[in-house]
Amino acid sequence: MFIQTEATPNPATLKFLPGRTVLDGNPREFLSVEEAQGSPLASALFTIPGITGVFFGYDFVTVTKSDPDWTRLKPAVLGAIMEHFMSGAPILSGGEAAASAEDFDPKDSETVETIKELLETRVRPAVAADGGDITFRSFKDGVVYLNMRGACAGCPSSTATLRHGIQNLLKHFLPEVQEVRAVS
Repeated sequence: MFIQTEATPNPATLKFLPGRTVLDGNPREFLSVEEAQGSPLASALFTIPGITGVFFGYDFVTVTKSDPDWTRLKPAVLGAIMEHFMSGAPILSGGEAAASAEDFDPKDSETVETIKELLETRVRPAVAADGGDITFRSFKDGVVYLNMRGACAGCPSSTATLRHGIQNLLKHFLPEVQEVRAVS
C-alpha cells in the first residue's frame, strides 16, 4: 500500500491519501481522544503524541498537530493509517454521528437552500482538495455562519477564504447576504 501526502494551506495539518475510499457519506472530524472513540483509525492516530485533530474526507485523512515538526510525526501517522487499512477494520465503529443542528428562520429557507447549493457545488470541492470541509450552520440577519473543519480549521488563510472567496460568492448570488463568519 502506498499513501501519498500533500501539504495543506494550514502548516499544522497534512493531508494523507491512501488511494482508496476513506469515508462514504458525510466527512467526520475528531478533535479529542474522547470524540475518536467511535473510530478505530482516529483513536489510533490520537495515540501519537502531538496529534490534535483528525478529519476524514471521501478519499483522504487530514491530521493536525501541535508539535512543531512533521519529521517525527509523519512516519508514525503513515504507519497508523497503513496498519488500519491493512487490517480491514472499519473507519467508524459506531455509525454516523448526528449532523450539526442548523439554525435559520423558516422564511429564509429559499435563501438557505441557495447558500447550501453554492457551498456544495462551488466551495466544498475546492476546500476538500486542500484537506478540509466547510458546512452551513446558520443564517441570521444577513450573516451566514459556517463550520470550518479539517485543514480549514485554524488555517492562516481561512479568514481570506471566508471574506474574499465565500463571502463575495454568496453576496454575488444573494444580495441579502451581508457577511460570512466562521463558528467552531
